[in-house]
Amino acid sequence: MTTLRGWRYGLFLGGIVGFISAALYPIIIHPMMNIESYKQAQAENRQGINQEAIQPGNMKVWSDPFGRKKE
Repeated sequence: MTTLRGWRYGLFLGGIVGFISAALYPIIIHPMMNIESYKQAQAENRQGINQEAIQPGNMKVWSDPFGRKKE
């Protein structure tokens, strides 16, 4: 078995990094750059669901802790 040296080693490492980047793009980067389409899909999927009625243990419905407080 041969060892990778020089440009072949660089090409091998570049291929691994490229493969991992290509695999993670649709999972991490695309949703962060296109927030509105995911918000719209979530609103459509949750349409007609009363979160307060299905919340277990009389717990408060989750709210965004970083959102601005209503005055």
